[in-house]
Amino acid sequence: MADSSSSLPLFEKISYKRYFLRAVDLTMLGLLFSLLLYRILHMSQNDNVWVVAFLCESFFTFIWLLITCIKWIPADDKPYPDRLDERVHELPSVDMFVTTADPVREPQILVVNTVLSLLAVNYPANKLACYVSDDGCSPLSYFSLKEASKFARIWVPFCKKYNVRVRAPFRYFLNSLDGKEDSEFRRDWEMTKREYEKLSRKVEDATRDWDADYDFEAFSNTKPNDHSTIVKVVWENKGGVGDENEVPHLVYVSREKRPNYLHHYKAGAMNFLVRVSGLMTNAPYMLNVDCDMFVNEADVVRQAMCIFLQKSKNSINHCAFVQYPQDFYDSNCEELVVLQSHLSRGVAGIQGSIYSGSGCFHTRRVMYGLSVDDLEEDGSLSSVNARKCLDEESLERKLGSSEEIRKSVANALQRKSNSQNILTNFLDEAKEVGHCQYESQTSWGKTIGWLYDSTAEDVNTSIDIHSRGWTSSYIYPDQPAFLGCMPTGGPEAMIQQRRWGTGMLEVLFNKHSPLIGIFSQKLRFRQRLAYIHIFTWGLRSIPELAYCLLPAYCLLHNSALFPKGLCSGITVILVGMHCVYTLWEFMSLGFSVHSCFLEFRKRCS
Repeated sequence: MADSSSSLPLFEKISYKRYFLRAVDLTMLGLLFSLLLYRILHMSQNDNVWVVAFLCESFFTFIWLLITCIKWIPADDKPYPDRLDERVHELPSVDMFVTTADPVREPQILVVNTVLSLLAVNYPANKLACYVSDDGCSPLSYFSLKEASKFARIWVPFCKKYNVRVRAPFRYFLNSLDGKEDSEFRRDWEMTKREYEKLSRKVEDATRDWDADYDFEAFSNTKPNDHSTIVKVVWENKGGVGDENEVPHLVYVSREKRPNYLHHYKAGAMNFLVRVSGLMTNAPYMLNVDCDMFVNEADVVRQAMCIFLQKSKNSINHCAFVQYPQDFYDSNCEELVVLQSHLSRGVAGIQGSIYSGSGCFHTRRVMYGLSVDDLEEDGSLSSVNARKCLDEESLERKLGSSEEIRKSVANALQRKSNSQNILTNFLDEAKEVGHCQYESQTSWGKTIGWLYDSTAEDVNTSIDIHSRGWTSSYIYPDQPAFLGCMPTGGPEAMIQQRRWGTGMLEVLFNKHSPLIGIFSQKLRFRQRLAYIHIFTWGLRSIPELAYCLLPAYCLLHNSALFPKGLCSGITVILVGMHCVYTLWEFMSLGFSVHSCFLEFRKRCS
């Protein structure tokens, strides 16, 4: 008789059928339509203010209709990593990507902590490799990684020996030792803390007084926007047996940049990471995180593998990526938490979560442009598509001139495992695929890798993946899997908001727009509505601002804005229900009434 544990699933999709909330959503939608109907019937009796109000309220009604459709059946996935070892004898490899661009705006001690938290996750070290992309080509970034690799040989064994939960040292050492701790742990803790303080001082001193040695010769006469490709193996795990004292590979990369070439920002850096990692390790799965977002859950990789490795009874696993919520440790972000808990779970209940740029595990061969139709029921390439995808001329046209890249992509498409490569053997080839002209006349950024035709490369790539028939997963753990820091505010936050808004509008009107391809794409209807809701985010400020100015205008010109008599109840009930509904959303997640009030005041300021 088979062991009962072997029949248990690696993860479970949990759906939340909230009938009362559906009724509330529909009631508010009905009130909005009633308000619009009232305005239409009384339009001739009022001036142009009612026309403006009608247009604004029509937009609000459209947005609420989208929200109601999106939140209809919220869901998330609950992984069971404790079952992974019983079901999977050899875990797949994972390449981890960290992107940084400016050592001033992105303090290197934060980058170091992000890298250290990745190197220390609960996963066999011989199955991991961490690649750091430095788009600023800063010798400080490389120096910090070299020092971090030395400390990692102390930090990684310490974390695994004592099963440390928080694996970013700057957060872990905020708490002092408990007097009940045994002497061996106390001794190791104090020694590890001293070494981390030394590392911090070295990084800070290097910021003030840089002293380069021969290993930094490649950085001489370089500028952030004018330099050659640099690829350096900071640390290579030559043990290769997955021992707890091992440290995963650590590689520093900086692609070539020249003033007269378009470099496609983060998307270009991610595609370079895909090529370099494809040459060196070619793991079937890839994790990307922002440089200031560290791992807060040691089992995060194992959780994601539960999703990817679960075999479906009826068909292949169609999950292309696993997205985690973005949480922050340095600011009050209640509104984002509420948004992710309610709206992101709603999207996850349709075709899957939307890729949000960080804290996401990707399937490599999906990023190489595969669609669901290209595969057989067992997940292998169909005979017709194998000939089409693996044709040498086709690969060269799509991927570029590098023969090694073409080999690695062919292996990834066929799910062939890589042998243990010596990373330094691929340095010359890795530099070649980082040249400015390498992607010219290829499919990189068009149908392969992260897509280029928008500054919001995450949602642009996400809708392309879903349009090819793939699904995605959303894991909402009790404790945040990743923690980052919010922009400091002011101009920096405004620039980021503007970039998001313009990038989403670019996707709304490009070839991947959810407004087109209704019959040719495999994007589900409600998933299409979810993307429309996201892509119109930047437009909402226009009707919101106009609607806020209408009361003042009506007071000055003695004009009526809202219904009178019994029909005024529509407006009163609608506003009251929305306030109570928002308050419930905050309080259901453990936030206080005061925090909800602060969010209301923040929106109005």
